[in-house]
Amino acid sequence: LSLSVAAQSKDADKAKKEAERAKQGYNPVGIIDQAEVRAIRVELKPNANRAIHQHDDVKSHLFIPLSAKLQVTIGSAKPVDAPVGQVFYITRGTPHGFRNLSSEPGAAIEVFVK
Repeated sequence: LSLSVAAQSKDADKAKKEAERAKQGYNPVGIIDQAEVRAIRVELKPNANRAIHQHDDVKSHLFIPLSAKLQVTIGSAKPVDAPVGQVFYITRGTPHGFRNLSSEPGAAIEVFVK
C-alpha cells in the first residue's frame, strides 16, 4: 500500500511541474540522459518566461539559444540578449531564467554536466 501512495505522490508532483511549465509557456523535451550528461531541447511559446530557478543536481550546464529573440538572466546580473548560437555557461546552484521576447516560438538546448 505504501508503494502505491508513493507512486501517487510522485505522479502528482510530476503533474504539478508539467502544469507550471505549461503556464510559463515552457516545454522541455529530453534528448539524452546518461550518467555524466543530460540534454534537453527547450521549446518556448511566444513571449514565454521560464521563471528564475537553479539546478543543484548538476555540476554545470550550458544554455544555447536556437531560435527567436531570447533573453537570459544569470545570477544577480541584469537580463541580456541571448543571440542564436551563443553559449551561456551556468554553474551549479546559480539562479537563472530565460524568456522569449518574440511573437514567434523559440527554442534552446540545455546541456547538463552531472
